[in-house]
Amino acid sequence: MKELVNRLKGDRGIWSFVALLGLFSFMPVFSASSNLAYIGLGTGNTLGYLAKHLVHISIGFLMIYWVHKVPYHYFRAISLIGLPFVWVLLAYTLVKGTVIAGANASRWIQVPFIGVSFQTSTLAFIVLMVFVARYLSKKREAAISFQNSLWELWTPVFVTLMFILPANFSTAALMFSMVLMLVFVGKYPIKYIGFILGMGLAALMIFVLLSKAFPDNKLFSRVGTWESRFENFTTDKPGEDDYQIEKAKIAIATGGIQGVGPGKSVQKNFLPQSSSDFIYAIIVEEYGLIGGIAILTLYLLLFFRFIIASHKANTLFGKLVVVGLGFPIIFQALINMAVAVELLPVTGQTLPLISSGGSSIWMTCIALGIIISVTKKDEEIAEEKAEKDRREETLRRMIDEQIAKEERAEAQLLEDFSIEDNAENPMNAVINNKI
Repeated sequence: MKELVNRLKGDRGIWSFVALLGLFSFMPVFSASSNLAYIGLGTGNTLGYLAKHLVHISIGFLMIYWVHKVPYHYFRAISLIGLPFVWVLLAYTLVKGTVIAGANASRWIQVPFIGVSFQTSTLAFIVLMVFVARYLSKKREAAISFQNSLWELWTPVFVTLMFILPANFSTAALMFSMVLMLVFVGKYPIKYIGFILGMGLAALMIFVLLSKAFPDNKLFSRVGTWESRFENFTTDKPGEDDYQIEKAKIAIATGGIQGVGPGKSVQKNFLPQSSSDFIYAIIVEEYGLIGGIAILTLYLLLFFRFIIASHKANTLFGKLVVVGLGFPIIFQALINMAVAVELLPVTGQTLPLISSGGSSIWMTCIALGIIISVTKKDEEIAEEKAEKDRREETLRRMIDEQIAKEERAEAQLLEDFSIEDNAENPMNAVINNKI
């Protein structure tokens, strides 16, 4: 174990808080999956869901380890190459997406051969934020022209959001707000940000108006859900989401200060998304206000480490990557908690590293791996380079030894042929001796 810990590079604080969140997630997921077990298997046995979550978390941490070994500046080119690939995936998801757990939004695609569902917008989030960080770091020396940035920066951003918006408004809104936050941090002119914000709102209004003009078009099927959620949140009009919010508030109120105890939640049997979207309500019910504040504190401490990592980064690209990938993780967690206590309307955002689900956990872990790669110290980078050089030198020496061995074998073979030739023809030996 000590050797494994020593192989972990980068910010140890980030490693620690991520590990704590991942380890804690097993208890609420194990408890909150009972309703899924009754619905799916009819037995109420949650061990299968616990094992599935264990696999997801284990693969996620392996992803962090693998990604943090990659020099973060490699992701500049990866984001540029990966953006068109992401557009193809998003377009395919929009047309052929799969409905999961009765959700009426096609946000997932089924990965062939392995039977795993994948939410493509989570991958798009990472690629887009790294792409924006790349653009801002590349343009830091020259004055930014709005016309050029409209083509080089904002066109890829709006194309990405265009593919996500019809099926997932909350993710598209979060991505757009995080991009605006990142360009503000990257010192993009504020007057241009105002224009872009106006363009985004105008595009959203046009989309809503088109949904009114073509209500039967599948592309606009989610607009009615957005409107009903907003109306339910701002008025007392009853709706489908009120049931979830009511059960979540009952769970939070039942938890009190100390909670009812691990695994003793009652509302987990009534909340449809108790192991994902509303898992924070189950945490507060079982672990009380103390548990709820403890989880919030862990996310805030992780946020604090992101700020420190961004400040210590040696390059502007590194600083922007930490902000662009780290801050959305924290804001998503705050949004999830705010929905559970009815500070925000229902959005469908999960609690990072705690809610069950494969693609959301894996993409969060990839983002964390990139962040940790940025936080590696100069001596750690030098150590990795020296280790790489040692491996290359060892490989080169092995190749040289193999070549020398083959040359000796070839020389020995030629010598053997020469001896045999002289033995068969004595005149060759006489000629050779005279020579």
